[in-house]
Amino acid sequence: MKPAPNLVDLRRFAVARSLFGPTTLGRAINKLGFVQADPIRAPARAQDLTLRHRVTNYRAGDLEKKYQKLGVEEDYFVNYGYLPAATQALMHPRAPRRAWVPDELKTTRNVLAFVQKQGVAHPRDVDAHFSHGTAKNWFGGTSNVSTQLLDRMHYHGMLRVARRESGTRLYSVREETPTPDEPQAVLDNLVDVIVRKYAPLPSASLGQLVSKLMVGVPQWQNQRNAALKRAMGRLSHAKVDGVDWYWPAGEKPPVVGVPDNQARLLAPFDPIVWDRRRFELLWGWAYRFEAYTPPLKRKLGYYALPLLWRDHVIGWANASVTGAALQVSIGLIGKHLASRDLRRALDVEVGSMALFLGVAQSRWELLAG
Repeated sequence: MKPAPNLVDLRRFAVARSLFGPTTLGRAINKLGFVQADPIRAPARAQDLTLRHRVTNYRAGDLEKKYQKLGVEEDYFVNYGYLPAATQALMHPRAPRRAWVPDELKTTRNVLAFVQKQGVAHPRDVDAHFSHGTAKNWFGGTSNVSTQLLDRMHYHGMLRVARRESGTRLYSVREETPTPDEPQAVLDNLVDVIVRKYAPLPSASLGQLVSKLMVGVPQWQNQRNAALKRAMGRLSHAKVDGVDWYWPAGEKPPVVGVPDNQARLLAPFDPIVWDRRRFELLWGWAYRFEAYTPPLKRKLGYYALPLLWRDHVIGWANASVTGAALQVSIGLIGKHLASRDLRRALDVEVGSMALFLGVAQSRWELLAG
């Protein structure tokens, strides 16, 4: 009988199943199931940083350039991002998070007719046509009412993102999706997409992710506990050091030798490091995303990229582009030292990132520890 996995097995399993061999962009998105998006570019957007390790010859911005031909959609899943059109269709039609009032419904119908006539509409064109004015947004500032309305119509499946121009979403009318005959099976399918991306997952993280999924499928909010219970029953499972871990049925944590010598600078939202609870269990230190932390309270940096070497996340890096040069500052955790093998791996990784960004020069330095 095969022995139960230990933390080393789970750590290597997490890395090996997420960092599959580079493939085409479409296949990588299908394999991941979902790619989280973020507008911050430091030195590239999170979706590009995630895909560069998994897509052959990927360059920053390729997802936006090739979006229309990929059969993918932008939508809210467990976070906002990109996912296969077939998966996105499973989440609709969504129930309203708050009821539409009569005036809103009238405005919505007018905007929908306008977008239908335009084919593809830029938010500024909608705003210029209707002059909706401005309103307070969710983070305390102000934004155009037209933009907020388009966001809400997109969330409810009336509109889809047709493409982007300089990062701005352009919308077209989305075809209506019929209500599924077997919502339980559909919900189980969506939970399995989550597990395939983020496994192996400690039980608390699995529960958190199922809760986050409910924002994407508010019509099934009352089925959250039942869906989680079904998932725990069908997924593969092991208790390791007192923690229950879950991963897709039929998969087995590999017991392998030392992984390759490759170093990788990961996006803060890369599936390998996204779950902070799992991160601490597997690698023994706390990574924090500090872009919204006051500068004086930051410990790692504005947009610190976790540094994966072999099967260990051994530190972090801050990367920036000045002119035609990429500069990377690297910090190491605990007793990790910059061995000759690590330095060689960093030379390759930083050079690869420069190519991905389209800059001619690159250099890196170790921060004093």
